[in-house]
Amino acid sequence: MTNDPGFTCSCCGTHHDELPMNYSATAPYVWDPSFADDADSMLASDQCVIKAQHYFVKGLIEIPVIGSADVFSWAVWVSLSRDNFARAVDRWNAPGSEAEEPYFGWLSTELFLYSPSTINLKTYAHTRPVGRRPFIELEPTDHPLAVEQRTGITLDRVREIAESLLHPTADNA
Repeated sequence: MTNDPGFTCSCCGTHHDELPMNYSATAPYVWDPSFADDADSMLASDQCVIKAQHYFVKGLIEIPVIGSADVFSWAVWVSLSRDNFARAVDRWNAPGSEAEEPYFGWLSTELFLYSPSTINLKTYAHTRPVGRRPFIELEPTDHPLAVEQRTGITLDRVREIAESLLHPTADNA
């Protein structure tokens, strides 16, 4: 077995020095750059508000890698109710916040590698110790992303994801 953490891409034949184990969405699916000028909207690294009506936090969908101690993750946005968002923000930097009950939310990131759409999958955002993004638990359905979260993925699947994101096509862009 090799210690090379990289992979040779089947799309371009290039050897990439590292196999990415996480990807991150910069904003919720419904964010529009014009909202940046709206006094009732804001987009930060882990929180987002749109027109003082829609509230989001960023968290991690973690997927075990079969046969490895590694975990693959998607950093995604989840919409929360106004009350849950206010509670989450209030407790964001409070020691012991990981004891909070999980917050119900809707997945607000489109992961184009999955069909059907990942938009509006039911989730629970579990707070973690200060400085760590929430863990996003998907409702245990038969959606392929939820199945992967429950059962894990292989390193071959991680490479397939990397290749799809490095070389988007019209079908997956």
